[in-house]
Amino acid sequence: MSKRVSIFSILISVVVIIGGCSQPVDPPVITGSVPRIHQSSAPIVPVNRTVRPTYSTYPPGWVPPKGAKERRWKEIVIHHSAQPKGNMAMIDKYHREVNGWDGVGYDFVIGNGNGSADGKVEVTFRWNKQIAGAHCGGTPNNQANEYGIGICLIGDFTKTRPTRRQQAALTKLVRFLQKRYKIPTSKIYGHSTTPGYTRKSICPGKYFNMAAFKRSL
Repeated sequence: MSKRVSIFSILISVVVIIGGCSQPVDPPVITGSVPRIHQSSAPIVPVNRTVRPTYSTYPPGWVPPKGAKERRWKEIVIHHSAQPKGNMAMIDKYHREVNGWDGVGYDFVIGNGNGSADGKVEVTFRWNKQIAGAHCGGTPNNQANEYGIGICLIGDFTKTRPTRRQQAALTKLVRFLQKRYKIPTSKIYGHSTTPGYTRKSICPGKYFNMAAFKRSL
């Protein structure tokens, strides 16, 4: 009988030992002082991880070449080509052969999908060399040409509006130029409203909404 009791006792001890991992365990006693955790009452502000655009995010050519000495640009002048079809090469040819200039008079040309890709920004030799334009009454000694960046959108805006992609490309380009040269929105003009321009013109056309464009910047 005593042997049975002993075996039974041993079995109970084994069960208790095996089942012990599922039982609550008393936490260890920590001696000494415990550092208090300071809890700030200030609200947690989420970190803004928005990546700000840098010059490297813009298409090649918008930033003038390193070898070119950048002009002190002060204003932006917007034009339309007054033709439903075109591109930089066509304007360059016309300005050379008809106007007798040394090439396209603008700094940038933006296509409408008819002659060049819709919304494509073409960078001209004038911008690459950082020389005066010939887009606002000819050169030399013209403030708008000397210090105004000429942008021409392909299209006749006396009859149609710019395409959405043209508008988007123009907005991005102008924002870049404003930031780089600190040009205020008040110094953005349509060709016909450029200060000092006296020739009769309706460029960039009645269907180019200059007020709405400036509000979008």
